[in-house]
Amino acid sequence: MITSELELITKALLKGQANRVKSLTTLAIENGIDPRVIFERALLPGMQVIGGQFRDNIIFISDVLIASRAMHAGLHVLKPLLSNPQQTSVGKVVIGTVAGDLHDIGKNLIVMMFRGAGLEVIDLGIDVQPEDFAEAIIEQKPDLLAMSAMLTTTMGMISETIRELERRKLRHEVKIIIGGNPTTQVFAQAINADGYADDVFKAVDLALKLINKA
Repeated sequence: MITSELELITKALLKGQANRVKSLTTLAIENGIDPRVIFERALLPGMQVIGGQFRDNIIFISDVLIASRAMHAGLHVLKPLLSNPQQTSVGKVVIGTVAGDLHDIGKNLIVMMFRGAGLEVIDLGIDVQPEDFAEAIIEQKPDLLAMSAMLTTTMGMISETIRELERRKLRHEVKIIIGGNPTTQVFAQAINADGYADDVFKAVDLALKLINKA
């Protein structure tokens, strides 16, 4: 019985049916299924399938975004019911699109994926100045800073932000990952970032790996 209920949630997530995921998750809770079981055996497996399909070019980024919203709907139901909410936060991330860049679709998707993986996310939004990133690190004390640039003309603001952190002696307080269309692993190494990811699933894996190491 439990397995079939969990399978229904997973199937709804794979179809991107946010409202159905929410209602099925609520029903599962009412039927006495542990919230952590729902998270680990219904929601996470669904997103793992989505990740595999995306990597194999079976689905597109828009499909991933829809599925992520469905997962977020389930998480919205589960979060206040988990016995120890602190356990679900495996680390804190500050994220933003750098100054001069107004693109946010990719960033928003990564925010949802980070939260789905149990990370606490502070989203600074778009067009974030180096000083604002620095202030967020001082105030929030995150484990990780994630920056994105979707334009070649704004890539330089990633390195400028890192220089700002170095000037304030904050660079060693946080791990840094970068992403976005024009960025590369070579660029990440050149500007002293800790990592680079070229898709949302690699970004989640990289974030968790860096936080666990720290």
